[in-house]
Amino acid sequence: MNQQGVRWTAEQVLALAPDDASRRAGGRLGTAGPWSGGGSDGSGAVWGLCKGSGSKPYRTVVDTTGPACKCSCPSRKFPCKHALGLLLLWAADGEPVRGSDMPDWAEQWLAGRRARASGGPGGGAGEGPPARNADPEAARRRAEQRAARITAGAEELEQRLADLLRGGLASAGRSGYGLWEETAARMVDAQAPGLAGRVRELGAIPGSGPGWPVRLLEECSLTHLLDRAWLDVERLPEPLAATVRTRVGLTAPADGPAVRDHWSVLAQYDTSDGKLTTRRVWLHGRSSGRAALLLSFGAAGRAPGIALPVGVVIDAEVRPYPGAGQLRAELGEQFALPVPDAGPPPGGTVADALAAYGTALCDDPWLDSWPVTLTGAIPAPSGDGGWQLADADGGSALPVVATALGRPGLWRLAALSGGRPVTVFGECGHRGFTPLTAWSAETPETVTLT
Repeated sequence: MNQQGVRWTAEQVLALAPDDASRRAGGRLGTAGPWSGGGSDGSGAVWGLCKGSGSKPYRTVVDTTGPACKCSCPSRKFPCKHALGLLLLWAADGEPVRGSDMPDWAEQWLAGRRARASGGPGGGAGEGPPARNADPEAARRRAEQRAARITAGAEELEQRLADLLRGGLASAGRSGYGLWEETAARMVDAQAPGLAGRVRELGAIPGSGPGWPVRLLEECSLTHLLDRAWLDVERLPEPLAATVRTRVGLTAPADGPAVRDHWSVLAQYDTSDGKLTTRRVWLHGRSSGRAALLLSFGAAGRAPGIALPVGVVIDAEVRPYPGAGQLRAELGEQFALPVPDAGPPPGGTVADALAAYGTALCDDPWLDSWPVTLTGAIPAPSGDGGWQLADADGGSALPVVATALGRPGLWRLAALSGGRPVTVFGECGHRGFTPLTAWSAETPETVTLT
């Protein structure tokens, strides 16, 4: 343990890896062999020199309070394999990181990073030329022009949906994906990326398996609802109007009141569409009981910026984004080092999870899923080739989403349970339940399922 009594597990370290290749490479560097000149201190800093293929070793330093890292290697991944290896060595309390004399290069980076975080000297204030004052009138005109383009795009999409229904849903299977992609491109031109994304999802449904006409009709209905909501957005209550603006693709700052709490890091996982990697981090406020979703993005080949180890608690502020039922927030100031979590958040039954999702849909009809914690749940095959999470009394069950059936996490969950009730955190939606993290009564360890 370090001076603050905080020590991550190897699983928490590897959860920060941007991809499987980095995870494997970092694992190979998590031994004492390539490291020298290392150390750690009670402020959350870990540093070391890693021997590479060149004549000079790579200088690697990690601030575990972020976490954030810097390495002199040429890798563009975050964190790189050297940072992962260093953290694995630190997690194992390895001899090379027991020193306490911080070198100048590590101290300079840490001082600069923490000064920027606190807004102190060297934090970037006053650097460079002063920013020009924004012209509010010009900003208003740009906003009106974009709104007009989005309106034109929404009206065109309404016509496309009307033509589809007039010709029958079966025609969608014959026209191919090209027409949908053309429509999506028109939505991009209209500066409505949210509508473009929904159109691409519509184009992928025909031919996706048995029952696709029903799924297509459902998604067409939701897209029509979003179109109509945008066209009448000025008549909507402001929280719902903010949700509609977000759903069509308009961005807004996280300007809600900051909420300070001890936030449990419940889950972290990445999704990619080939061009952009999206990282989702779920937090739960121990005192407020609030859930918060941190989103970060990385272009192809680069990992998203936010990385928090699952199974720790951070004393921090989060600032919510606007919108009815919106859980997205922005991570603000952190006031202490992360500490190990003491156990799962409060949860409920399958009926409680469905009720929570139903209530959230009242605020945001386009919501795909909602974070819930199931207590006393037993994973078991459902008899139709799938899996389900059932209440211990056998009264109700939630199907596991099809996308999770082939992942190792499902088998990890089954092994953890062994037929006994467990606590599972995940996302409950109209497609089923996505398990993300689990806890067993026999052990306090947090088990990631992603």
